[in-house]
Amino acid sequence: MPRTQRNDNFIDKTFTVMADLILKLLPTNQAAKEAFAYYRDGMSAQADGEYAEAMKNYEEALRLEQDPYDRSYILYNVGLIYTSNGDHDKALESYHEALELNPRLPQALNNVAVIYHFKGDETKEQGDLEAAEEWFDKAAEYWKRAIRLAPNNYIEAQNWLKTTGRSKMDIFF
Repeated sequence: MPRTQRNDNFIDKTFTVMADLILKLLPTNQAAKEAFAYYRDGMSAQADGEYAEAMKNYEEALRLEQDPYDRSYILYNVGLIYTSNGDHDKALESYHEALELNPRLPQALNNVAVIYHFKGDETKEQGDLEAAEEWFDKAAEYWKRAIRLAPNNYIEAQNWLKTTGRSKMDIFF
């Protein structure tokens, strides 16, 4: 049984009915409609913490989806799952693929920066301060890009950029 038929609360059922109606009315091909259904089921499974099921749905959505913008969001969500599982290298790969398709995806830019900052912290703990600074500089570049796209977001990153001297800008827009 598809995940969309298993929703048991009123809001999920309402969303599912509305999404199904929109899918039927959209002037798009069948593959795009199926891709959206898999993407929606993937998001639902991901929200429930069922990452293996979410990944299967995202993989199928990627197989069907041709639109680069839509593919970028699928890849972003794949990156979220890898991040939550601690597989930072695969997460970075997914985020970078998403950014190749949609460079204006601030949440992917932010997540890349977070992982680079994490790697900087790890490297610093290992005693390699020069390599740590390189990771932090990479994180700074991605955070600057994210903040330029979403200036009201990522306040902690903005403060970190200022306090570390990696940004002289007070306002990013």
